[in-house]
Amino acid sequence: MTTERTQVGIVGAGPAGLLLSHLLALRGVDSVLVENRSRAYCEARQRAGLLEDGTVKLLRATGLGARLDREGLEHGGIYLQFAGERHHLDFLGLTGGRAVTIYAQTEIVKDLIEARTAAGAALHFEVTGTEVADLDTDRPVLRYTDAGGHRHQVVCDAIAGCDGFHGACRPAMPDGLLQVVERSYPFGWLGILAEVPPSTDELIYCRHPNGFALHSMRSPQVSRLYLQVPADEDIDEWPDDRIWAELSTRFAVPGWELKQGPVTEKSVTPMRSFVAAPMRAGRLFLAGDAAHIVPPTGAKGLNLAVADVTVLADALTELARGRGTAAADAYSDACLERVWRASHFSWWMTTMLHVAGDAMDEQLMQSQLRYVTTSRAAATSLAENYVGYPPLKSHFI
Repeated sequence: MTTERTQVGIVGAGPAGLLLSHLLALRGVDSVLVENRSRAYCEARQRAGLLEDGTVKLLRATGLGARLDREGLEHGGIYLQFAGERHHLDFLGLTGGRAVTIYAQTEIVKDLIEARTAAGAALHFEVTGTEVADLDTDRPVLRYTDAGGHRHQVVCDAIAGCDGFHGACRPAMPDGLLQVVERSYPFGWLGILAEVPPSTDELIYCRHPNGFALHSMRSPQVSRLYLQVPADEDIDEWPDDRIWAELSTRFAVPGWELKQGPVTEKSVTPMRSFVAAPMRAGRLFLAGDAAHIVPPTGAKGLNLAVADVTVLADALTELARGRGTAAADAYSDACLERVWRASHFSWWMTTMLHVAGDAMDEQLMQSQLRYVTTSRAAATSLAENYVGYPPLKSHFI
């Protein structure tokens, strides 16, 4: 076994782990990042695609905004559709000029890997046997086997678990420490990528008697669309023609037509809420999906991961430079305040827009939608949460 030394060990090459490596490097802190998937897989897996105002500003301020500015689609609002009518919410007017940007998570991962590779960062893909140990000491250890079969032991000042819900880091937390709360929803999203220009200039969130539908996009040539389906739905029951017919039904409004095109990808994703606290045990810190998952209705998952590692980078820099543990001690509480706000917003958007109850629920949600689309105060609350509340803070911005 080869023994190495670094300041921060990072598990997971999703946006959380890669961005943390990048932010630490800008502060002069070394890291080693390991990932069990291949680079090609990480750069291809489809995930979120909507960035909050603060996330965009952070990426630009840290040298990651060039392609984002060329290819990202800035949106100043969304459409809410219900009872056969479509209503526009003007985020720019409601939030003092703050917007969101469509730029796929896959593209962010590509940008980060390119930047880290160009900087000579220690990125190790296709590793196996990842373990973390000695977490209650000031020299925790990260162990892994590289793609060539060689076993490594990396002695660190701290370890960041950015390895998602099924990763190795959260289970390594001491028994009895974590308090886990979760909720599974009785529905999922059938999502498709289609090679067809979007039929809308901004996202459409639609509540229809048949269920929720969302019209999003990835680029001026690629549309991303979703249908509410049962959580255990078999994707084989949904040939392309059926998907397009159901999307057309749910989105139908007078004078508007849904453009159709070749479907290049489709899948069914169950929906759940999950929060594990605290997000730290000794010198192990959790970030992103390793600690929390929200329904995608509020577009918060990726943005929460960015917020986590923005806070974590400051805490780990203090530790690595021997400046004390104040920021590390405050890390979990600081992140969880935002996590719970985003969890509530995501739950609220999900229950307001999905069909899952009785006639009473239907009327209550119709009333809520009418309130949001006719009250400036209610619309402002939705807009503030959607573009990012509280606004992301970083010394880079």
